[in-house]
Amino acid sequence: MRNKKLRAAVIMAMVCMMFGGCSRFDAGVYTQAVLDASYKNQTESYIELTETTKEDAEAFFQKRLNATMEEFKSEKLSEELEGDYKSLFEQVMKQVKYTVGESKKEEDDSYTVNVSVEPVTLFDDTYQSFQKKAEEYAESVTERVMNGDEMPTDEEIQEEVYKLYYEILKEEMDAGMKYGAARELTLHIMRTEDGNYEINSEDLQVLEENLISRKVMAEGA
Repeated sequence: MRNKKLRAAVIMAMVCMMFGGCSRFDAGVYTQAVLDASYKNQTESYIELTETTKEDAEAFFQKRLNATMEEFKSEKLSEELEGDYKSLFEQVMKQVKYTVGESKKEEDDSYTVNVSVEPVTLFDDTYQSFQKKAEEYAESVTERVMNGDEMPTDEEIQEEVYKLYYEILKEEMDAGMKYGAARELTLHIMRTEDGNYEINSEDLQVLEENLISRKVMAEGA
């Protein structure tokens, strides 16, 4: 009788492995899939885990990219320059560094997942160069106006300044992305009313702020 129960248990385990019907939620795997889809547009695992469509999964990445571009929506940049920035930010996003570590199930059926982040330092590293170039441009405009040239419009000045910044960022990025010291974060994976899981939105915001450092820019603002 005992052998029959043992054999039945083995058969059940084999069925679970073959068909996935008995698999449990893996918070670490889920977190990796969400982050890969959000920042690197690697959607295969996310589609498999969430049973969503490829279009919806790719829209996940575009939503994150569009959020990054929001600060430029209010600026009157040419379509070409705005497109250049969008392409640059897409490349930056795809090169962010995070390592998903251990996960732990909590008493309330939620999970915590440790994530190590190495922040991109592109904006910090180029801020001083941009400041210098912007000052040089301002001096050149002043000199030309004093020599009789017409004062450029605010839109023309803005376009030129953003173009200078783009060129500095692009050159630095092409030379090889640099990263800061690793930071340890904890993400909370909560169970939703429909029985699915999602990463706490406030934790995602903290993660976003740590993936790409803007410390120098914030101090200089």
